[in-house]
Amino acid sequence: MFRFLCIVLFLVVYLILSIPVFFVEWLIGKQDRDKRDLSSLRIVQWGFRCILKITGVSVTVIGEENVPENEPVLFIGNHRSFFDILLTYTRCRSKTGYVAKKEMEKIPLLSTWMKFLYCLFLDRHDPKEGMKTILKAIEYVKNGISICIFPEGTRNKGEELTLLPFKEGSFKIADKTGCAVVPISLNNTAAIFENQFPRIRKTHVVIEYGKPVYPKDLDRETRKHLAPYFQNIVQETITRNAKLV
Repeated sequence: MFRFLCIVLFLVVYLILSIPVFFVEWLIGKQDRDKRDLSSLRIVQWGFRCILKITGVSVTVIGEENVPENEPVLFIGNHRSFFDILLTYTRCRSKTGYVAKKEMEKIPLLSTWMKFLYCLFLDRHDPKEGMKTILKAIEYVKNGISICIFPEGTRNKGEELTLLPFKEGSFKIADKTGCAVVPISLNNTAAIFENQFPRIRKTHVVIEYGKPVYPKDLDRETRKHLAPYFQNIVQETITRNAKLV
């Protein structure tokens, strides 16, 4: 419980102190948008690293060299914890927007940082608005910004090593842009917080970055069903890595 309270306190102080930083970042962006994007990325990554430090989590990372450099990609992964975002975002080397649920847009200050960092807010209950979000993500990728999305559509609260069905809409981002899809497989992240809510527990997690897959290199039938194809990759990886936890 002590770690949980420390994280809440840190987050509140961080967001309040970031108010003048928004203004500085806005000024930087008026002169050099790329410089602002990079500085905003590093500021948020620093905050996330501090939170992870408080949790006491230890991380084994496999295959990070698989992530292509100097080109935008679509990251997809399984999703069991709020900490999945922190764990993966701290490892982003370049501009990367995450697709988050629409409700997060209502959180003051946090949503401002998210918009600075090209995050998108998906309305899971309105297909028309959901498609607009996917189209915006496609636009971002075409402009050199990577996108990370969790194709299960929500946090999976089921048994460890299970997956909810991946949604096909997530993969239109890669299919329409030709960018690589990089699978991210996460093991044991729910053990940090969700398994014993509201307590935070020191734990060990495993993150594996799979080899990039370009949809154009797949056969026609597989390309029609990208969701189960990548779900199988993630399922096989988390099953294999379970012994490393």
